Amino acid sequence: MPALHHNDQFSVVYGQKTIAFGLQYCERKTLEISVHPDGIVMVKAPAKADFAQVEKKVMKRAGWILRQQNYFRQFEPKMPKRCYVSGETHLYLGRHYRLKLAVGQENSVKLSRGVFLITCRDKLAPEEAKKLLNQWYAEKAGVQFAQSMQRCWQKFKKLGIAKPRLSTKRMQKRWGSLSANRTVTLNTELVKAPKECIDYVVTHELCHLKYNDHSRQFYRLLASVLPDWEKIKHRLELSMA
Repeated sequence: MPALHHNDQFSVVYGQKTIAFGLQYCERKTLEISVHPDGIVMVKAPAKADFAQVEKKVMKRAGWILRQQNYFRQFEPKMPKRCYVSGETHLYLGRHYRLKLAVGQENSVKLSRGVFLITCRDKLAPEEAKKLLNQWYAEKAGVQFAQSMQRCWQKFKKLGIAKPRLSTKRMQKRWGSLSANRTVTLNTELVKAPKECIDYVVTHELCHLKYNDHSRQFYRLLASVLPDWEKIKHRLELSMA
């Protein structure tokens, strides 16, 4: 048996899938399996547990583990690569807007009549257009996400939990997350999605204030505050593809 508190990597074969997992023995009475947002599987087992018991438990929960990994995978942003040239379309709150680059007296981004007008002082460089547009998205994200939090929080007041802090940043693998210090962080890219999709991600993270997992209780709470969450999740996947 591995030494107490020792972490190691193991794997089991389930059908045509290989499930890798980290194993940690520690002072606890029950065995716990968790799937992290990045897909990593971690097993915490009682110090005296036999490895065969651990392996058997992982195999028993294999279907659940794969479902959890697939669930987290659907949150990975799927936006196609953009070139930031005139004529290209870009999203904002679920709608497509055509990009128009022009030389102007100042560096600016304006959204008007279905067009993203980006003016640059010097030359029409895609790199500069990208920088300006990302700055514009970041500013709009702060406003839109705050409004979404205000809308969604109304349904959680009765649960007797403290309202979390809100932050935004560009993330590669997640639309949103809830940290241990109770901060909901939303991916700036999410501002490109429809408002109901933003509300879905916010609601999802708020549910984690009550249940920090994806248990039946978590989904029961999610369905009670957002009955159409599955349809909205599907719309998010389609709108950001």
